Order: sequence, then structure tokens, then C-alpha cells
Amino acid sequence: MKKRLFSGIQPSGDVHIGNYLGAIKNWIALLNDYDCIFSIVDYHAITVEYDPGLMQKRILNAAAVNIGAGLDPDRCILFVQSQVPEHTELTWILNSLTPMGLLERMTQYKDKAKQNEKNVNVGLFDYPVLQTADILLYKGCAVPIGEDQLQHVELSREIARKFNMRYGELFPEPQHLLSDAPRIMGLDGKSKMSKSMDNYISLIEDPDTIWKKLSRATTDENRKRRNDPGNPEICNLFTLHKYFSNETEIAKVNKECRTAEIGCIECKRILSDNMVKALAPIREKSLALMNKPDDVLDVLNTGAKKCRKIAEETMEEVRSLMGLRLVKV
Repeated sequence: MKKRLFSGIQPSGDVHIGNYLGAIKNWIALLNDYDCIFSIVDYHAITVEYDPGLMQKRILNAAAVNIGAGLDPDRCILFVQSQVPEHTELTWILNSLTPMGLLERMTQYKDKAKQNEKNVNVGLFDYPVLQTADILLYKGCAVPIGEDQLQHVELSREIARKFNMRYGELFPEPQHLLSDAPRIMGLDGKSKMSKSMDNYISLIEDPDTIWKKLSRATTDENRKRRNDPGNPEICNLFTLHKYFSNETEIAKVNKECRTAEIGCIECKRILSDNMVKALAPIREKSLALMNKPDDVLDVLNTGAKKCRKIAEETMEEVRSLMGLRLVKV
């Protein structure tokens, strides 16, 4: 049997090219080799302030774009985290095994606490334990991630180990599958591409918006004038060329940027044209699905039904090992 893989994406806004290159594209490549479960992790998304009136639309849109990008529901399970209550039940159990000190050392918690100084809540602190429960509930053996999530997967292994040692062997220790894509930086060239930082390009942007955003994007800041030679190695947009432009164009940009034969605007125009072409099929399919929300909902409900069956079986085992399941004596 195939090993089981789990990963999730937050419904916190537009799915962008950073999500696609760093995660979704990798997920699609793994569909043949793993028993894949993917979740729209809405409980994770509520750790920061959000508009409840927009949440359902964001969930459906996130699902539509993931399917539009290539996550075929016939080849994987796609569901919404909050539709399977065992996620939070297992989180509470795992909380009893997780030392406070481990969570205090989580780099992402420190970063998010700085970004949300007025809302540093327990959920933000406990985020990695819920993430661990997401994985262990399905006995996930593999977790595809970017480098920024390595610490969280290491924590999930430690928690699985603690449970197995205290109550009995049940959970596999999840192993990370690092994406080949480096961290995709935002259009400001200084921070990771992020919806909250508004430095991203959505997978469903129209061509004019893609060009408008790229035209303002930061390139080699040492290049002040059109006839100054540039350095593609430190240009964030040159990284994107490697994913959207062909080898001939990449070589041309690399050479002519260094010799000032091409300016940043010309470089951006090549990237924009190629990005529009590459994203067009994803945009078309995603928008079509967004116009049929009931079809997307059917996919998510079917996925949740499958996941509830797996989750219920896991929790029966958990309760039995922990002495929490009453039986006749």
C-alpha cells in the first residue's frame, strides 16, 4: 500500500504563485506515489483576525483554485478541517504531551506574534500542536513542506514519539518532503510572498493586474539607470523567470541584464507574458469552478466523509490506549 501524505493550505485570501510553486505544484507531482490527503485548514486561519462573512467564500475559492491548479479529487482527498471534529479532539490530547518550552521556541510563533501584537492568542501559540494533530489523525508518514515548516514537522515527530512511548505504538513519525522550489519571495524582494504583506500575484489574476504588479516589483536595487549592468543572481524576478520562462529566454535575460542590453522593464514584460500564458489554464478552470460553488462543496463534503471515517477509527485507538474508552468489565 502507498504511504499516506498530509498537507494543508489556509483559506486566508488569494492562492498565489508562492503557494503554487512552493507547495501545490509539488503536491500534484506526489499524487501517483502517495495516498494523498489535503485540507483547507480553516481552524488555523482563525488564529488571526478575519471577516467571518468572507470565510465560506474563501474556503470555496481556495478549494476551487487548488482543484483548478491540478489537485484532482479523483486522485486525492480534499476536505475542510473544521468538518472533521476529531482534529480538535486529538489536539487537546496532544497538548497534554507537549512541553510549553518546545512551543515557545517555535520560530513561526515568534514571527506571527510580532505581526499580530494586538492579538497574540493561545491558538497562535498552540498552532503547531493542531498541525501535528492534522498529520497524526490520518497516520501521515510524509508531509510536503517548505524549509520554513521544518521545525513544525520535527515537533510532530517528537510528539508522536512521546505518545507512542507513554501509551503504546500507534503513530508513525512523520517525515518531511522538502519542495525543490526555494522560498518564493514577494514582489518587494525582501520578505516571503504573502497575502498579509500584499506582495503577491494570485493564480487567478487577470493579465493587466499581473503586469501592473510586476511593473512595480523590486529588482536589482543596485541598478539605478537603464544603462547600468545588473546582477540576475540577486534579482528576485530572475528567480521567477526560472519557473515561467523557457531556457532560451532565461539565458537571454541572464546575459543581457549583465551587459545592460536589456532593462528591467523589458525583463518584466517577458516575465509577465510568460506568467500570463502559464497561469491561463489554471485561471480559466478555477473561475469556472468558482461559478459552480455547489460542485466544489460536493467535493469537500465527499472528502470530509472519507476523512471522518479514518479519523473516527484513529480516535477509537487513541481512547483505547489512553484508558478513555469505557467497556463492560
